[in-house]
Parts: sequence; C-alpha cells; structure tokens
Amino acid sequence: MPPSTLTALSPLDGRYSTRMDALRPYFSEYALIHYRTRIEIEWLKTLAAHPGITEISPFSQDTLAQLDQLVNQFSESDAAQIKAIEVRTNHDVKALEYWLREKLSDNAEIVAAAEFIHFGCTSEDINNLSHGLMLAGARNAVLLPALDAVIARLTALAHDLAAVPMLSRTHGQTATPTTLGKEMANSVARLQRQRRAIAGVSLLGKFNGAVGNYNAHLSAYPDLDWPRLAQAFVESQGLEFNPYTTQIEPHDTIAELMQAFSRINTILIDLDRDIWGYISLGYFKQKLKAGEVGSSTMPHKVNPIDFENSEGNLGLANAILGHLAEKLPISRWQRDLTDSTVLRNMGVGLGHSLLGYDACLKGLGKLEADPVRIRSDLEQAWEVLAEPIQTVMRKTGLVNAYDRLKELTRGKTIDQQLMREFIGELSLPAADKQRLLALQPATYTGLAEILARNIGSPDQ
Repeated sequence: MPPSTLTALSPLDGRYSTRMDALRPYFSEYALIHYRTRIEIEWLKTLAAHPGITEISPFSQDTLAQLDQLVNQFSESDAAQIKAIEVRTNHDVKALEYWLREKLSDNAEIVAAAEFIHFGCTSEDINNLSHGLMLAGARNAVLLPALDAVIARLTALAHDLAAVPMLSRTHGQTATPTTLGKEMANSVARLQRQRRAIAGVSLLGKFNGAVGNYNAHLSAYPDLDWPRLAQAFVESQGLEFNPYTTQIEPHDTIAELMQAFSRINTILIDLDRDIWGYISLGYFKQKLKAGEVGSSTMPHKVNPIDFENSEGNLGLANAILGHLAEKLPISRWQRDLTDSTVLRNMGVGLGHSLLGYDACLKGLGKLEADPVRIRSDLEQAWEVLAEPIQTVMRKTGLVNAYDRLKELTRGKTIDQQLMREFIGELSLPAADKQRLLALQPATYTGLAEILARNIGSPDQ
C-alpha cells in the first residue's frame, strides 16, 4: 500500500497528522537535516571569519548571502537530494557535506574553502547542536504556548467558579467542602511550577571533536584557542556550552527536559481523571456539538471523550519520554550509537504530549458547571460540619470533642435539624454557638474562594 494517512503505522502521521503540523518543522527528518545544514554553514562562516585561519579568506557579502539563503530557503527537495546521497554513503551527515560541496560548486570562494566544510568535526558536533535547537524551538514556539492555553483556561475557570461551593471527597467519601474554582486553582498552581521548570532547562551543546579533546583541531592549528572558539560558536546558536564530553554531548539536559514534560503530563492526567469524575457526578455538563454521537447504541450519551483522549495520549507520551530520559544519558565508553535511533523519537513523545494538551483544552472549553446539582450533594452532607463543631469545642475546652462528634456522625445519616440540636446543647460562648448554628455545608468553604480568585495574580 502506498504511504498515506490511512496506511501510516503511527497515528501521529495518520489519524492525527494535521494536528502535528506545528511540530513537523522541529522533529521531522526534514527538520533534522535542515538544522544540520544550518550548523554546517554557520561553522564554515565562523572559520572563514577567524583571523587565525589564514588558509581560508573571509567571505564576501554575496557569498554570505548565498550561504544564508541556502539555510533560509532549504526545501524538501533539498532534503531529498541529501537522502539520495545517503543511499550511497550510508552516512547521513557525510551525505550533507557532499551535498553542500555540490550545491555551492558554482561559487569560487566556497570551492576554494571546500575542505573547511565539516572541518574538525565529528558527526555528533553537528547532531547535538541540531537536536538542541530542535528541542528549544519546539518548546518555545509550540509546546509552551499549548500549555499556556491550558493554564489560561483553567485560570479562567478558577476565577469564574471561585464561589461555587462543592462537596469534597477524600478516599471517595464526603469531606470538608471546597469550591469548584479552588480545585481548578490547585491544578493551575501545579502546572505553573512545572511550566517554569520546562522553560528553565538550559540545553547544552558541544563542539569538540571525535572524543571531546580537540585532537584534530590542534593537529592543524596548535596555537588556536579551540575551547574558546567552540564555546563562542555553541553560545551563538543559543545553547549552553558543555566543555566536558566524550564523542557525544551526554544528553543530561535533554533528559531533564523530558522529565519536566513528563511531570506536567502527570499533573494533567490527574486533572483529566478528576474532571472525568466531576462530569460523572453531574457537577459539570458538557456543551453539545451538532452531529456528534456519544454511543453507537445509546443515543443519550455525552461522553467525556476529550479528557479520556488527553489521558491516553499523555500516558503514552510519558512512556516514551521516560525511556528517553533513562536511556539518553547512558553511552558505552566514548560513544555508542544507541542514542541515535532513540533521539529520532523525541517528536513522538512530545507529539503525544501536544495531543494531550490540545484534547484537554478542548474538553475544558466544553465544561459548564451545574450549581444546582453540586448544591444538592452539599445539602445531603451535613455530617461534614462535624469538623468545625469539634474544633470549636476543643478551642473552648469541652472534653472529648472529637469522640462525641464521631459517635454522633460516623456512618450515620445526618441532617440540619440533628446538627442544630447537638450545637444547641453545647456549653459554648454565645458568639461561637451562633456562628456554628449559622453554618451550612455550602458556606463551610474556608478561604477557598479567595484562594481561587488569587490564582494567576502577580503576587501569587
């Protein structure tokens, strides 16, 4: 069968292909070849501009423009030509070097400097910077904006629902009330922290030759300060320089980034499951979309499919990201090739992450709280007021407060009348007694509303 979205082995390139368009410029094979081309050309320009390398003359403005154009207008056709050369070389980076020589063969300046294309480099000098730039670009241009959209929607829900009282459930049982908005705010706070962690990962890069010691560089130019030149070059690409490596940059910061994404994915799985439960309880309704079907046999169904889709994709993402984080920092002696094939799957793990973020956001956009249904649960849970009553009793010195409330309420059906009678018989100061008598499950929410409204504020 010819390749198509219907015959693709991966749903990322099949069912979900259009939803992956934003990541293709960063994690496709075309993208990897494009980034490699950028690094090779920038290194050639750096060498040509260095006063200590007299065998190559500084390039003219026309040549510099031609080199920049090759990067800026790099096409799928260009990548295909490089892949065709790879069939002969059986080496992807060497194929790029040969293609550059051919592509620039009409420029006399480049022809004179042709031996300085890929000069002093091992393939991993090119690859590690390419992977770092791919990750940095996707993180900043695609993944963080997707997360920000989820955080913004949750923040809006936290504010809108800040005052909607809700029965909590600890261990699945009725517990101290909260507000629906406060529960959204809890997730916002967790996501904001991990978002900062993702943004804060400084990706490392190396450019120090076959085993990290500038051996070949010094054999040609023993008087050049190669570490200083390499550091300047790596930093010019927007990456942090790593001076101590083997043939490969050890990928520790890639592992950090994968783990940071995995943590945020785990928080969203937790959110997906909680909202799924709230929908099941009727606390949230879902906006209907004309033409949608919830079940092939039960016409009434409106299923929480967006949150289920999000949970499934985030779980799959974490399985892949977890392997990347565990495997990539490990390499036998000065280098083995096991990282190469694994690195090609960064876009798979992050692609499923993006699907999870988008599905969660879609689900959040359909939610409508049902305050009537939420309040009905509260009105049947007067036992939750045992906590404030025994707490006030303790404050005023009444003995065995906890045990007296436990005997009254544990495993029993409690109503407002029974609670009021119990409070009325207590020897409490008048102000305390009046405050307890006025208390209802729906008003026993502590600072939940204030906390929910404060989420997202500058001084949060």
